[in-house]
Amino acid sequence: MREYHKFYIGGEWVEPAALQTLDVLNPATEEVCGSVALGTAADVDRAVRAARTAFASWSQTSPQERLEVLDRVAAEYQKRAADLATAVSEEMGAPASLARRSQVPLGAGHLATAAAILKDYAFEEQRGQTMIVKEPIGVCALITPWNWPLNQIVCKVAPALATGCTMVLKPSEVAPFSAQIFAEIMNAAGVPAGVFNLVQGDGPGVGVALSSHPDVDMVSFTGSTRAGIEVARNAAPTVKRVHQELGGKSPNIVLDDDLFAKSVTGGVRAVMNNSGQSCNAPTRMLVPAPRMAEAIESARAAAEQMTVGAPDSGAMLGPVVSEMQWNKIQGLIQRGIDEGATLVTGGPGRPAGLERGYYVRPTVFANVTNDMTIAREEIFGPVLVILGYDSVEQAVEIGNDTEYGLSAYVSGADLMEVRKVGAKLRAGQVVLNGAFDLMAPFGGYKMSGNGREWGDFAFSEFLEVKALLGYAPQA
Repeated sequence: MREYHKFYIGGEWVEPAALQTLDVLNPATEEVCGSVALGTAADVDRAVRAARTAFASWSQTSPQERLEVLDRVAAEYQKRAADLATAVSEEMGAPASLARRSQVPLGAGHLATAAAILKDYAFEEQRGQTMIVKEPIGVCALITPWNWPLNQIVCKVAPALATGCTMVLKPSEVAPFSAQIFAEIMNAAGVPAGVFNLVQGDGPGVGVALSSHPDVDMVSFTGSTRAGIEVARNAAPTVKRVHQELGGKSPNIVLDDDLFAKSVTGGVRAVMNNSGQSCNAPTRMLVPAPRMAEAIESARAAAEQMTVGAPDSGAMLGPVVSEMQWNKIQGLIQRGIDEGATLVTGGPGRPAGLERGYYVRPTVFANVTNDMTIAREEIFGPVLVILGYDSVEQAVEIGNDTEYGLSAYVSGADLMEVRKVGAKLRAGQVVLNGAFDLMAPFGGYKMSGNGREWGDFAFSEFLEVKALLGYAPQA
C-alpha cells in the first residue's frame, strides 16, 4: 500500500500545510492501492515561493549546465524504469507490457529529445543592430492528466528545465504514484532546490490556486477541453501565458486502394491502444461508402482479436481509469445504439469473465453519421465509429467537421495522394500511414488547445522574446 503524504518543495520532502488524504483506487480491482496528500492554496504558495527563489539563479545557468542536469535526470529515470512501470499499472490500469514498452519509454524519449535540442539551440540571434534574446519565462505551473502520466509530465518538465524555467507540478490525483516517483528521480539527480516542485492534489484545491497565482508566469495544462477553459479563465486576471493540450475526435481517412483491409486493421488497433484513453486516438474512421461492408468485417476481426484483462495477465487492454469514466463510456455506447448506429462488436457491459474492474468491451460502430453523439463527443474509451464517404472531398469535409483539431490520420498506398489529403485536414498533427516522431510538434487547432509540445517547438512555450535594439550600432 503506497502512502505518499509529503510534497517535494524547495528540494525537500515536506509535510502539507494541513494533512488531508485521498484514497487511490486500482482500476483493475476497484480496491484502494494507496493514498496521497491533497494540497491546498497554502502548499501552492510555498511551492511557488521556492520556484521563484530558485529562478533567480537557475535562469542564469548556461545551456551546458542545464544539459548536465538533464543527463543526470535521464540516468536516474532509467534506474527507476521498472518502479515507474509498476506504478503506472497500479494507478491507471495499463497492461504491464504497455507500461514497460510505451508509457515509461515515452518519458525517457522526451528527456533525450530535450537534451539533443538544447545542445544546439539558439537562445540569441543578431539581426542587424538588434539582438534577439530568448529568455526563460519564469515560474511555470504544470498540470498533467492520468492517461499517459509520464509522457505528459516529462514533455513539460524537460523543456522547462532545458530553457531555464522553474516549475510546480500538479499531477492528476487519479494517477499520482508515478509523479511521486518522478520527484524522487529529480531529487536523486541533484536538480537544484526549488527548480522542480511537486504538490499533489485536485483541481479545486491545487489546480485553481496554481492557475490563478500572481507569481506564476505560465500554465501548461493537459486535460479535457472543459477543464482547460476553467484554467484559462482562472489565469486571465493575471494575463499569464496559458498552454493547453485538450480533447480530440480525430478523423482517420482510409483511402480506396489495395491497402484498405490493412489500413482498417491498423486504425482499429490504434484506437484500442491504452484502452482508448488517448486524446489523439483516431476514433472516427472514414471509409469509402461502397466498401463499408468490407470495413465492417476487417474492423470486427481486428477488435475481436483484442484481449482484455488484468494488467499482469498478458492481455492487450486493461481497464479504463475509473468508475466515472466507465459510466461515461457505457452511456455513450448506449447512445450510439439508441441513435441507430450499427453495433459491429462489443457493446455495453464488461467483457465476459471480468466482474470487477473498470473493463470495457472493445466496441466498433458502423454506418455512423457525423451528427450522431458518438461521432461528435470524445468517448475516451475503446470505441471506434466508422463513417462512409462518397468522395475524398467529402471525407475531408467530414473530417474537419468537428470542434476539435488535435490530430488527424490518412492511410493509403499512394503516398502522393495521402499527402494531398493530409494537407487539407485542420489538425495540429496529421499522421500519414501510422508515422510517429517525438520531434514533431504536438498540439491542436480549435478547441483542442493552444501552443505546441514536443521537440524544439516545446522550447518556445517556455521562452520570452526580448529585442535589444542598438546592440550593435552601425558606425
